Amino acid sequence: MAEQQHDVQTANIPGGDAAKTEQQYNLHTANIPSEDAVKAERERLSYQKRYRQTLRTTIYALVIVAAVAVLLATLFLPVLQVSGTSMEPTLSDGDIILLVKTRKFETGDLIGFYYQNKLLLKRVIGGPGDYIDIDDDGNVTVNGEPIDEPYVTEKSLGETDLTYPYQVPENRYFVMGDNRATSIDSRSSAIGCIEVDQIVGKVILRVWPLRQISLIN
Repeated sequence: MAEQQHDVQTANIPGGDAAKTEQQYNLHTANIPSEDAVKAERERLSYQKRYRQTLRTTIYALVIVAAVAVLLATLFLPVLQVSGTSMEPTLSDGDIILLVKTRKFETGDLIGFYYQNKLLLKRVIGGPGDYIDIDDDGNVTVNGEPIDEPYVTEKSLGETDLTYPYQVPENRYFVMGDNRATSIDSRSSAIGCIEVDQIVGKVILRVWPLRQISLIN
């Protein structure tokens, strides 16, 4: 009877101690990665490090470029959006334009200037000391000479309360919008001639809409 009990107790131990030791060994060694896996993991970590470094360098570069662009725009090349229709057909409402800061202006130049905390766009017609004359049909002469205005599609005397010929005061410019019938400009004493210190710069380029990118004359 004792021998039978001994058989029952040992029947549930498959393989004995040797099998148990082999199982423990397999458990300890199953998770050890191969040499190729270790190499691949090292390459992955190295790539992540290079990626983070490249990303940081790119971000720093973009920040510097943006700062330089803002500085250039503020100091030398202001970017403005057109509001209103006084410069049609040359410029339309919503156009985005680029100006260059300068102190030299000639008849026909398109400029931006501050007036009552607003930025207006008009065309230079005459400078300091020039005599401006406009007849009832809207034909303009400067110092007795008719000026060529291909940018104007419909001439008009427009809204004016000046007596012509009108002499431009010193250090000022006489300006008019290209849409002569609707533009309020130096023809009205409400705006008058523009002081040099009011002028932001000369319009040189339309940058938006993309299909209409062009130099401005």
